[in-house]
Parts: sequence; C-alpha cells; structure tokens
Amino acid sequence: MSEPARLANIVATSKAVRATSGRLEKRARLGELFARLDPGDLRLAATFLAGETLPASLNVGWSAVVAAERALATPDVLPLFAAVTTPVSTPQSSPTLAEVHAAFEALERVGGAGAAKKRQGILQRLFAPLDAEERQFLGALFVGELRQGASRAVVLEAVADAFALEPDALRRAVMFAGSLGEVLERVARDGAAALERFAPRPGVPVEPMLAAQAEDLEATLAKFGGRAAAEWKLDGVRVQVHRHGHEVHVFSRQLREVSALTPETVELARSLPVQSVILDGELIGLDAEGRPVPFQDLMSQFARESKATPAKRAPASSAEDLPRLVPVFFDILEHDGEVCVEKPYEERRRLLERLVPAAHLVPQRLAEDLGAARAVFDAALAAGHEGVLLKQLDSTYSAGRRGAAWCKVKPAVTLDLVILAAEWGHGRRQGFLSNLHLGARDPVDPERFHMLGKTFKGLTDQMLREMTADLLQLETRREGHIVHVRPVRVVEIAFDEVQRSPRYDSGFALRFARVKRFRPDKSATEANTIDEVRSIHARQT
Repeated sequence: MSEPARLANIVATSKAVRATSGRLEKRARLGELFARLDPGDLRLAATFLAGETLPASLNVGWSAVVAAERALATPDVLPLFAAVTTPVSTPQSSPTLAEVHAAFEALERVGGAGAAKKRQGILQRLFAPLDAEERQFLGALFVGELRQGASRAVVLEAVADAFALEPDALRRAVMFAGSLGEVLERVARDGAAALERFAPRPGVPVEPMLAAQAEDLEATLAKFGGRAAAEWKLDGVRVQVHRHGHEVHVFSRQLREVSALTPETVELARSLPVQSVILDGELIGLDAEGRPVPFQDLMSQFARESKATPAKRAPASSAEDLPRLVPVFFDILEHDGEVCVEKPYEERRRLLERLVPAAHLVPQRLAEDLGAARAVFDAALAAGHEGVLLKQLDSTYSAGRRGAAWCKVKPAVTLDLVILAAEWGHGRRQGFLSNLHLGARDPVDPERFHMLGKTFKGLTDQMLREMTADLLQLETRREGHIVHVRPVRVVEIAFDEVQRSPRYDSGFALRFARVKRFRPDKSATEANTIDEVRSIHARQT
C-alpha cells in the first residue's frame, strides 16, 4: 500500500464484514485488507480487529470514553487539556494506525497526580478528528466490546492466511500469550516457528476449556467407550489460579484478576509444595451447614466486594452472615515449568491429587458403567450441586474451546442466552424492567442474535431491582414499553422443550422458559448458539 493505513480503512472493512453473512466471505474481506498492508500496519490492523489494543492495558473505561465524547461538544476543551497531555498528533483526516497506536502508548504512560485528566485530554485529542463510526469503533475497542461482524476466530483465520501460518497453531499461541500483538511481533522476528514456543506461563491467564451440554448420561458414557471420569458439576465461580514463587494471581472466567476478592485462594496457593503452578477450578460458597449457596447469592457477594474499598468491606463480626468461600480444583495446566495441557486428563488428575489437599479437589471417580456414573450424579445433586461432568480419560486440555471431550449432564435442560431487551412490568413489577427478550448467539456473526422468546418467570424481587438498574445503563433505544439494550448480559434459562415458532426470527421458541440465574461471569460470546438450539430441537423430535 503506497500510503500508511488509516483508521478509516479498518472501520470500512469492519463495516463490510458486518454486512456479509458467510464465514468464508467475512474471512475474504479481512484478507483483502490485510493483503494491502505493510507488516507494521498489518500487525496493528489485525490486533485491533481481533478486539485488542496495543499496549494491552490502557486503563480506559466506558465512562471515560463517554466523557471524552461529551467534552468535545465544548470548543474550549482541547486547549484546556493540551498543556497537561502527552503530545499526540492530531491529523486533519482520519488518523493513521501508527498515530492511533501512538495515542494508545501515550495512554499507557499516564500516571501520577492528575492521571484521569491527562487520559481525558489524550482521548479528546484522539477523538476530535474522527467521524461517528470511527469513534464508535475505538470506543468499543477500549471497553472490550468490539463486535465488527466477525468472531475472533474468523479474524485469526484471516491473520493466519496473511502471515502464511497454520490457523490452529496461531490460535494456540495467542491463547497462551494472551495477546495477538505479542505473537505477531515474535512471528515477524522469528517466523512461523515462533508459534511453537508459546506455552502457559504463570501470570498470563488462559481462556478456560469448556464443557459441551449433554442430556443423557448413558449416551454420553457410551460415546466415551463406556469408560470416563465422572466429576461433580459445581454451582460456583470459575477461577484460574497462577503462582510463581510467592506471587499469586487469581483470574475469573473472563480473565480479570480477582485476587483481592478471595484471600482464601491466595493463601491456599502459597501453601502448595510448588514453585510455579496454574490450576483450574471453581470458587464455591458454603453456608453454616456446609451446603452450597445459590450461584446468584455468590455472584452478588462478589459484586459487592469488587465495588467496595477495603475499609467498606464486611467486617469480621458479620462474616458469619456471608458464605464461606472455598476454592476447589479439577485441572492443572502448568507445574514447576512443565507444560501439562498436552498430557492426558488421567495424568493431569493424578498430578493434581498429589499437589492439592483432598478438601480442595472436586469429587471425582472412574465410571466404567452407567451405575457408577449415576452414583456420582446422584451424590452431586444430594450435596446441592448441579449434576455431573463426564470427561474423556485421554483428552488434552483444549484452552478456550467447548470440546466434546468434556460433557455436562444436568437434571434440566438450560441455555445461556443474551438479553436483547426488557419490558416495563405491571402489578407488583410496576416500575421494574421485567419480561426479558432472549437471544441465541449467531456462531459466525458476533453482532447478531436470534430471538427465542420472552420470559419474566423465575425473577425474584431482588433480581428485578438489580436487573433494572443494570439494564438501564445499557439502554440503546426505547420502543413504547420496550427498552432495548446492548446485547452483553447473559442469563441462564431453564425450559422444557424447543418448539418450532414462526413468531421469532430464529424459527424457534422455548416452552415454559424461566430464569434460573444471571451469569455476570459470562460474556455474550460465551452464550449458546442458535446451532445448539437447533441441535436440541432435533434430539427432542
């Protein structure tokens, strides 16, 4: 390309990709852009379109983006901040990718007294020459909600084409590096061989392996050859624990650090006989009688603690009113410098049992017949948990994937769906958003959701209050009594059957749908897809 790539080029490609429906066509559109770019611009374009910034952490949230945009309506704002802001070039047309990158680097360097004001100045100077679509693109990129019509997987496939890399090797390297930008930098220096050098390392969170949903214990066991590990399916918060020496980090399912919220987990990790380790597990809440508390109560406590300053956290005297948080683990990804993800599950479990006290292990046993699997299932339910996970004994740990090697079986069928809108309630629900519009994720286009119906069943008064306050902050428009929201909130829905229905664009509706719980630990990209809904319908008919 004779001229440097500009942000407008990236936004135009994102818009074109959004307008197409097929995975291959989306990949081709991205490839057309990448083929025109020099290596430096290609690295930046690929990273931005994958939903990442360079550098990775800029300390810019949604409120800062909104404040910067509002401030631009006042003509005297830019001179006011110019004296305290790290100089950033302000082109008269759409900025080049290099200029956007320079602004990102300036944001990363901000610190000390007046940091918030300095960040606002940089954001305003960056946003000033942009059109509405460019501002929207960068705003979504800053807050991690970029949905440009192609899933991250499609972007990575197009990047692999542009750099002549093997797609699965690139995906694996990005997963373990935690950054596409870092991977591409190493590839530019060392070639494709650099991909094989990436591995899990303490301190860099890895997207967790996920379980597929199954409805029949017998059929699932038969699929694994009649022999599998049967493990309790807990109703907790997914955590990943990293230790290197005395340093411990605890990450949530969404790869956010939550170490300060669970000192019990940090203390346990430091007590293990290792120098370094990465553990995968759950944090469960137990009441005074040792029974698990409902997931919603556990997440509510997490939300309160995350927003409270240390001085405002619950005093020790009130600890008896709160659930006791207990970390329990079911897998290991790294141990004293040795990568474990490629080891068979059986071997990983034996290593885990040697390192972690039994009280902090998820109960598990070998099931070689249906009776053994059923016994684990019944024991999990009797203890107040969700069901059972059957795991293929020779399976590796497929980070970031929902593979067939792990299957979860619960008493009732549930789906994790995205809230698209909500309706103002009547009667005792007057003044609250109630009837939820539910959507299943499109497997190719992350901006598209297929509606499956509505429900207000299962919502308690407390859930109504919390949900109304939350959804109003996500409002995009109103249509009579319907409040449309950004599709970012996930809710677990129990139902009896998937039925054909011409009423909704999905072609399906859920019979007797009811809210089981909110899933603030899940992002919209982790919701169930319309293909999974079709599969459930096919099995039921």
